[in-house]
Amino acid sequence: MYVFLQVLTVILVASAMAMALAHALELPGKLRLGRQEYFVVQRIYYPGFTIGGGIAEVGGIIATFALVLTSSGPVRSWLIAGALVALLIMQLVFWLMTQPINKHWLQDVELTSPAKRFFATEGNAGARLRPTQEWTVLRNRWELSHVVRAALALLSLILLTTAIAIHSA
Repeated sequence: MYVFLQVLTVILVASAMAMALAHALELPGKLRLGRQEYFVVQRIYYPGFTIGGGIAEVGGIIATFALVLTSSGPVRSWLIAGALVALLIMQLVFWLMTQPINKHWLQDVELTSPAKRFFATEGNAGARLRPTQEWTVLRNRWELSHVVRAALALLSLILLTTAIAIHSA
């Protein structure tokens, strides 16, 4: 059962890392886009990345936490705990840097009911962002948040797989 938990955790964390890394790798190309093209490209993310990313990220946190509780040995425990902290910081970056911009950009987009709840586009969704703020400032913040998230997810995956490799050695 423990091996299953290890494999499941690696799959979930690797999936979360893959999505964040995909965003980060797009950065050079997306910086060359004009405003209209950029917003056309942005709309492709919301269904798949929201659902798939949410499952991978939340599942990865839960599974990593379960590994922390069941790990043996101080080095392994610290490595897995470090992986968990990186995943939690990844969430903070999303909720503090990425999500406010998502809300702002999606205010005038027709969304499904679950998407409206997740992005909280009704009411004062963009209250923390100035409506006159230059779109490139928001773009750069959104893109940077994904580079930071990709680095954190990669760190988490490295720490997690190192802990598993130490256990297997």
